[in-house]
Amino acid sequence: MKTFEYPQSAAWFQRAVQVIPCGIYGHFSPAPCPPVSAYPFFGARAKGARFWDVDGNEFIDYMCAYGPMILGHGNPVVDEAYQAQMREADSNSIASTRMVELAEYLVDLVPIADWAFFAKNGADVTNYAVMIARAATGRSKIIGIQGGYHGTSPWMQAPGHHGLIEADHQHVIRIPWNDLGTLEQAINRHANDVAGFIATPYHHPVFADSELPADGYWSSVEKLLRKHGIVFIIDDVRCGFRLHMGGSCEHFGFKPDLICFCKAIANGYPIGIAIYADHFADLVEPVSKTACSACSAASATLKLIADQNLLRRSEQLGEFFKEKLHEALGTHSLLRHIRGLGLMIEIELINQEAALATHHRASRAGLITGTGNVRPGILRLTPPLIFTAEMAEETARILAAAISIADD
Repeated sequence: MKTFEYPQSAAWFQRAVQVIPCGIYGHFSPAPCPPVSAYPFFGARAKGARFWDVDGNEFIDYMCAYGPMILGHGNPVVDEAYQAQMREADSNSIASTRMVELAEYLVDLVPIADWAFFAKNGADVTNYAVMIARAATGRSKIIGIQGGYHGTSPWMQAPGHHGLIEADHQHVIRIPWNDLGTLEQAINRHANDVAGFIATPYHHPVFADSELPADGYWSSVEKLLRKHGIVFIIDDVRCGFRLHMGGSCEHFGFKPDLICFCKAIANGYPIGIAIYADHFADLVEPVSKTACSACSAASATLKLIADQNLLRRSEQLGEFFKEKLHEALGTHSLLRHIRGLGLMIEIELINQEAALATHHRASRAGLITGTGNVRPGILRLTPPLIFTAEMAEETARILAAAISIADD
């Protein structure tokens, strides 16, 4: 198995630590992935489902820049739509007709949608959804799922995070996933003061296993929220347009009041979108807007996914990929589970040591995955929708070799 080295990345990192806190901070930081010698720090270029680091090493990208590159890097159709609009106008002093065209398309595409609101990022639209819920109900509290992530705002950060104060969580109630009884208890305990419920369509927390909704979970949640007049918010930033063109709620068979989408809708260009039902129309206020070039990119992204039937292809290729992974790893003593929907796949090994060792070796052989550093024992594979069967087979071969070395 090939083993990459990263001397140029190391040299750039030494420069970075002189001028940037920690050299590389946030979710790009190598600090949570010991040993850091196993990973590239800096990229040079990217195309399709692959990228190259500053040392010239080539990788299959299983992170898609943490999700947004749904059609891969440098998609020519999306990039040309963006650039063509930029040549005309981008962030104008008045509204763009591209915003109208995208809103019309979304209202036709997403069954629950009567209106579309645009912003710059996911945190903008999840915050906006919470504001709408509070304005619509006159209530204060928001119920979320333990471990759920909905952006960078203080109200959703984990307690103990730097810079938070007690008041940031005063009106946020966290409950376990798939637990209807606790949801009902929380509603009853805070009678007439719960404004909204926010969750992802299936549970994909940063620091825990992904979990599908239990049979009947969403229909029961919807019924309970309707009974108590609570606004139903779905954060579809990660899953949106990977499972269903009408939003992931259509895949699972329920109807929220609001859906939040983000940069994947424009293949990485900066946009956030809140889709909502007609009864919230009078509550909308222009708190932010996005550039019209990102609207053009979003329209191109959605139409390409629909016209090329990429979600059906993703579903079929995801099954093929899991088959190849089972063939390569299925009898291995370190393997616990292979699971996922479409091209959102997790490999669970028996412990954190095995996952990190496998991840180290796979990285140095050309795979960049969501790593077991965030959840003991987990490798996450979320390639773009242009992923190929050949890449699936190449990945299975690399992981078979990597996990075998880890077993030693």
